[in-house]
Amino acid sequence: MTHPAAWDDARHTLGMAEFDDTHREFIAQVAALNAASAAEFPALFQTLVAHTREHFIAEGKLMRESKYRGLPEHEGEHHRVLGELQQLNRSLKRGHLPLVRAYVKQGLMDWFDTHVAMMDAALAMHLKKQKETA
Repeated sequence: MTHPAAWDDARHTLGMAEFDDTHREFIAQVAALNAASAAEFPALFQTLVAHTREHFIAEGKLMRESKYRGLPEHEGEHHRVLGELQQLNRSLKRGHLPLVRAYVKQGLMDWFDTHVAMMDAALAMHLKKQKETA
């Protein structure tokens, strides 16, 4: 069962602006892709890939700076998903729009919700604890 690409305070708010702002932007981009015409979709997908790459680089930097113990698993997940997005972008350039559109509509938000709930929430808790003890 898929759900719409829409911000849900209960599911998505981590209480750290650097995460919440980036995550709101990601969801807005997924929503735009879901509403996009075939002509608009490729450029919007490339924007999503670039945004996701920057998002993951910024999170990786936070994890390294804070000596986060969950870094290998968290960053491994980032590499896996970014690799999927880049592979899909190549498929899109070869004309496989229905495949990429299906991934965005059916799988991307489910992955995102799980990633925020499990990995990003744990990272946010770690960073908040560090700020308290600093």
